[in-house]
Amino acid sequence: MNRLLRPLKKLPELLDAIRIGLNKDKLYSEVNLYFQDESRFGLMTHIGKSLTAKGVKPIVKYQHAFKNTYLYGSFSPINGDSFVYEIEGVSSEIFYKYLLRFSEYKPEELKIIIIDNAGFHSMKEYTLPANIKLIRIPPYTPELNPSEKMWQHIKQYYKNKVFGTLDAVKQWLHLFIRDNINTQIVKSITHSSFFNESYKKCFDI
Repeated sequence: MNRLLRPLKKLPELLDAIRIGLNKDKLYSEVNLYFQDESRFGLMTHIGKSLTAKGVKPIVKYQHAFKNTYLYGSFSPINGDSFVYEIEGVSSEIFYKYLLRFSEYKPEELKIIIIDNAGFHSMKEYTLPANIKLIRIPPYTPELNPSEKMWQHIKQYYKNKVFGTLDAVKQWLHLFIRDNINTQIVKSITHSSFFNESYKKCFDI
């Protein structure tokens, strides 16, 4: 196991404990693994590289503004499924509401969700839905959460755009995700040999 994955050496044990509980309770017909994260999108222009003729310096419009919204997303490396929720702000209450909505999506599915240690991810004051199980990656290890790559993928197309209103940003995000994020893309971007193999060993997929 390489150095980056050593902090997750207990993952197979955690998954096995979930499997035992699943067999005991027999409440769910499906089980899936997801990576969860959130990202900010707003009126400030996201500057990126542009393709131009050789020797021609690219010129793009730029807007300096501070209105933002956020995408909360969960992405499965197992079957490419995804659940994305747009809302303005980050807080424990918002994250909890996201998990409630996610639990209602395929309620017969037990959702094992890999999350980071952001402060607002603390759910100590909330009761999680029975079909939600959270597993945290160690602090300061975003490379262990492949959902980060999903935001990078979206922002490749979001770069160098100028939006007149925050509603226009939301509309663009809605249409892009609806038309461009599919199971093949999610699986190819979020696949992790370590996570996928650990999951398969526990759930015989």
